[in-house]
Amino acid sequence: MGRRDAEMLKGVLEGIVLAVLEQRSAYGYEITSWLREQGFTDIAEGTIYALLVRIEQRGLVDVKKVPSAKGPPRKVYTLNARGRDQLSEFWETWTFLAERLEQFHHHGRTQQ
Repeated sequence: MGRRDAEMLKGVLEGIVLAVLEQRSAYGYEITSWLREQGFTDIAEGTIYALLVRIEQRGLVDVKKVPSAKGPPRKVYTLNARGRDQLSEFWETWTFLAERLEQFHHHGRTQQ
């Protein structure tokens, strides 16, 4: 993924993570692994952890510490009502942008 692609991804990564948490509760490494399986291979764990801290501070998730056999307790994130509202806003914005981009893309083809 190029630098511009990475910047574009950073702009929507919060929405992607909220969408993952809408499906199920998860801890940071699970989210990172799942995203990599979906093709987001360049995402660093640190990026996800920093994003999780931000969405926790903004009150978009509930956090529960769960014991881990491999070390310290894991923070498991669950999307709460405020997070669902934020995700809904994200999808509205995404839909608006995707429709407009498709119009630009289609219009550009017809001009050639």
